[in-house]
Amino acid sequence: MNIEKVMTRDVEYCTPDTPIHEVAAKMKELDVGVMPICEGDKLAGLATDRDIVIKAVAENASMDSPISEVMTTDPVRGTIHMSAEEAADLMADVQIRRLPIVEDGKMIGIVSLGDLAVTNQLDDEAGNALEEISTPSAPEK
Repeated sequence: MNIEKVMTRDVEYCTPDTPIHEVAAKMKELDVGVMPICEGDKLAGLATDRDIVIKAVAENASMDSPISEVMTTDPVRGTIHMSAEEAADLMADVQIRRLPIVEDGKMIGIVSLGDLAVTNQLDDEAGNALEEISTPSAPEK
């Protein structure tokens, strides 16, 4: 199954200069844990709820600082040409729950493990991906 059949299109995004607090408010409004950060129509990065907590709140950064200071730059991307199975495998390999889909660098959609899990054909792949992603990392000693 092609990724286009399961991905979410018309994804809302913020720009790199959007203040952290505005990104967090938009994430709350949309009830999402990740916000694509785009320059024009090109994906520049992703801001996750974890990025905001670990890199901003825990470091006592100003919530008026631009999201570019805490976002994940150069995130793993999927392409419009990949299958949903390939997306699930990639997500498991790099342990991510959401995969932005790009075409020629342009953000065209996003797919989540939930998107993959609702398709009958991908229940096993999504379950396997979630299991791999959810494996706790060992603390450094």
